[in-house]
Amino acid sequence: MRWFYFILLLTSSNCFAETSVEYYQNGTQHVLTGHYHKSGVLYEAKKPKQTLHLATLDWPPYIGNNLCNKGWVYQFSIALLNSKGYSVYIEFLPWARAVRNVELGKADILMPEYFIEDTAPSDYVNGKTRRELLGLSNSFKGGEIAFLKRKGDTDRFTGNLKSLKGQKIGVVRGYQNTPEFDAMMDNAEFEVITSVDDLQLVQLLVAKRVDLIIGDPQVLKFSVTYSSLTKPEKQSLLSSIEQESIPLQYNPLYFAISKLTPKWLLVLEDINEGLYQFHNSGEIDRIINTTNTQCKP
Repeated sequence: MRWFYFILLLTSSNCFAETSVEYYQNGTQHVLTGHYHKSGVLYEAKKPKQTLHLATLDWPPYIGNNLCNKGWVYQFSIALLNSKGYSVYIEFLPWARAVRNVELGKADILMPEYFIEDTAPSDYVNGKTRRELLGLSNSFKGGEIAFLKRKGDTDRFTGNLKSLKGQKIGVVRGYQNTPEFDAMMDNAEFEVITSVDDLQLVQLLVAKRVDLIIGDPQVLKFSVTYSSLTKPEKQSLLSSIEQESIPLQYNPLYFAISKLTPKWLLVLEDINEGLYQFHNSGEIDRIINTTNTQCKP
């Protein structure tokens, strides 16, 4: 029993190694070290305006609990909020639960989020749109959205989403994709099968449960690479899928702030100001390049 407890401690220690965050502001280097708090990590500011609770997900290569330095979006988000005087408590959750928590005010910020249309309905508050519950920041660097198919299948997407009417399409529950696709999905113009995450989405496609899956191709492939599957299982999945030749669109990323957060408009203003400052100073590119360089295999 003692040996089991010792092994458990070692396992927990390895899974929850501390991750530091570094950024530069006005030529001054800042290094933050988080400590474990509740079911996440807390990065404390010296004289915080308030503590913001961030809900996020495993979404490699952008962000992930098991990624090197937890990914550039993790580094960037904590750096940006700390630069504006906030302490940050960040928690990894399944995406649908993260969305629910922020829309209900149980967490303050949902990230990284895609653009949310004014008409997009909430799945958790009856009679409300998501934009009635969430304030959306200005955008930052994102990635492509496309359909993936089984390798060797004929392309189904012609560049017009109407070409996919009646097709069985896999989506991650709670994800926004593109405004047109989401509207057609809400109108039941596709037969939609939902998954809990990107890895399960790839598995649905390979198992022929769906005709196509939609998402960021980088994320879908990384979700397999960084999974706990065996090497042969990973190779089998990755060799069985390919991207359709016509992508949908480029999707930038956003922070979505719960309107139940105290002083949420001030938080939104601070985030937008921080985004402008990090972009103009080149700090966002430095964080991306530094994280990618440090985490090369």
